[in-house]
Amino acid sequence: MKRSWEGIVLKAMGAKDFMLEVIGREEISPDFLRVNVKDGGLLMDSELHPTMWIRLWFDDGGKGHQRAYTLVDPDVRAGTFSMDFAMHAGIAADWARTVQPGATIEATVQGSAFNFPQPARRLWIVGDPASIPAINSLLDARSDVGSTAPAHLWLEFQHDADPSLEVRTTPSDAVTWIPRKRDGAALAEEVCSSLTAEAVSPEEDFFWVACEASSARAIAKHLRKVVGVDRLRIDVLGYWKA
Repeated sequence: MKRSWEGIVLKAMGAKDFMLEVIGREEISPDFLRVNVKDGGLLMDSELHPTMWIRLWFDDGGKGHQRAYTLVDPDVRAGTFSMDFAMHAGIAADWARTVQPGATIEATVQGSAFNFPQPARRLWIVGDPASIPAINSLLDARSDVGSTAPAHLWLEFQHDADPSLEVRTTPSDAVTWIPRKRDGAALAEEVCSSLTAEAVSPEEDFFWVACEASSARAIAKHLRKVVGVDRLRIDVLGYWKA
């Protein structure tokens, strides 16, 4: 499989490649499929952190196309982890639908980084089903760093089964599911109306946003320009584009 120009650039930047082996798969909702893999040494050789993601390379007529996926439940000792695939049209979803145990796929580690903010009085999290794996790793990481910060989450959904996906909250956390309307404007408006200078602590709270790109930009702009949150206390990613 011939890599695209992206693969050449990543290699020049010191990216590391690994061969993953599929060991199973399971449907976690009608719209999401989880693929379980052996890591090919990836976890032992990498600096594991919350929200960690890797690049998978899919063969499209002999050419390699990469897509990014968050690690789900990485187990360094066992050398295993999983990845969740949205079952929409596309080369990655097509691969996940038909892949069988024993199949292999190339993966690249480059570009993923995250440091849990200290201190954090409260976590404000915005996402959707695509970012739930990262959100769960972030919520789980609180105990690893000795944090008791409660989290408030806004999660946008498009399918009826989306709210059934596992979100690893504690009794001190709160989750608000918001249906996707007006190309994501409903999510941005709900979040921005709630995140005011009176409701949050710009100096002590941490804000993590990973959703559709235009919604993510609108929320980040509100936090910086209206609420006055420093960039260092905001982690924003446009997970996909409408």
